[in-house]
Amino acid sequence: MHAWLCETLDGVDALQWRELPTPEPGPGQVLVAVKAASLNFPDLLIVQGKYQIKPPLPFVPGAEYAGVVQAVGAGVRHLQPGAAVAVVGAAGGFGTHALADAARLMPLPPGFDIEDGAAFAFTYGTSHHALIDRGQLQPGETVLVLGAAGGVGTAAVQVAKAAGARVIAAASSDDKCALCRSIGADATINYARENLRDALKALTDGKGPDVVYDPVGGELAEPALRSIAWRGRYLVIGFAGGGIPALPWNLPLLKGASVVGVFWGEFARREPQAFGAGLAQLAQWYGKGLLKPVIDQRLPMSELKAAYARMGSRQVRGKLLLVN
Repeated sequence: MHAWLCETLDGVDALQWRELPTPEPGPGQVLVAVKAASLNFPDLLIVQGKYQIKPPLPFVPGAEYAGVVQAVGAGVRHLQPGAAVAVVGAAGGFGTHALADAARLMPLPPGFDIEDGAAFAFTYGTSHHALIDRGQLQPGETVLVLGAAGGVGTAAVQVAKAAGARVIAAASSDDKCALCRSIGADATINYARENLRDALKALTDGKGPDVVYDPVGGELAEPALRSIAWRGRYLVIGFAGGGIPALPWNLPLLKGASVVGVFWGEFARREPQAFGAGLAQLAQWYGKGLLKPVIDQRLPMSELKAAYARMGSRQVRGKLLLVN
């Protein structure tokens, strides 16, 4: 097998494409022949040593991928060689083969495209856990999605629509806003040229959004929180904008609002039954045509560094795929 090996936490440039022994699955493990892997923002942080999870060196990055089961370890009875699966883990996907914990696999039902499987669980799982579980989103409520043209943003737009919400998608260009409308957003805000608070006031008749989905942080956080509706829920997904905002804590008080942390990876580890139920509902919605990953580009696995560069340029719309 070949894989991208992270031997130091010096970032993307230090990654090396190496030939490695193909591993044998141990108890509770599955060997997956990787067909496609997707690049997510945490994949950048983890090779810089800046992510919450720090695998021991050396390791193969790539937290989300899909492929075909090649071999199973002792105790694995629900999967057989030849089964198509999606995997979400801490690492391992940026190679030709990967070992995975059988409990972290999502068997792909018939008709579920394997490339969609590689771009599905992380972003849609995060968005489902955030909006449905943590945000308690109700039909008819209004959701503001920041960074709405990115991987988790496009997933959040679709999950919110599937749940019966009205969606306001905020993005940094007119092209990105057009993409958001094409996948179901009811209204859009180009925050590169529009005042976020003024636009939200106009789009909600002064009420504000019931739920704010924020994977960006930075300078957008405070105006979004100031705009939130009474009893609103502000979902803290991540900080792709680079800055962790210091928010005035009188704002949640004045709006009777909640600031809610969302850490899907830890949720999956601590609450496996709820994690599985969420993925099952997402698979049903996919089968009904309510969800469809937005694929920005497909690149050969050997061009991982080019994929990282594209992500760093903030040009990505939806998900980047690496394919074998």
